[in-house]
Amino acid sequence: MLDLTHMERYHEGNRLEAKLATGGLPESIWETYSAFANTDGGLILLGVEELDDRSLRIQGLLDADEMCADFLRLCADPKVVSADLVSDGGAQVIHTPQGDVIAITIPPAPPELRPVYVGGDRCRGSYCRRGDGDYRIPREAIDQTK
Repeated sequence: MLDLTHMERYHEGNRLEAKLATGGLPESIWETYSAFANTDGGLILLGVEELDDRSLRIQGLLDADEMCADFLRLCADPKVVSADLVSDGGAQVIHTPQGDVIAITIPPAPPELRPVYVGGDRCRGSYCRRGDGDYRIPREAIDQTK
């Protein structure tokens, strides 16, 4: 199990993304999902805030179980994301004294599923991860994977 005891020691980077998600499942989660799947994989934490000093702090989620179930349901919808890489235990609710957090482990996609894309559009919905950002994969690079 993931140890969230010292969250302030973590920082967003090539394999870690924190999203506050207090207003519900963020739309940007799908770009990060695609980016992690198309690169080296990574961990998305929902209910965690990035502070001005770039450290992370748990804020918690009101109904983490429902949000996690919604996320898993959407993963199975090919209109949302082209490959479901997390339904088999890749998303879990972690209870902490500061509040509930959802931890989503995105593995790197196998070559036959790449690029993993979002929104049903292979050319406009394929992302990669560089540093702590998600970037659209250029069409020329996508055309080379056919």
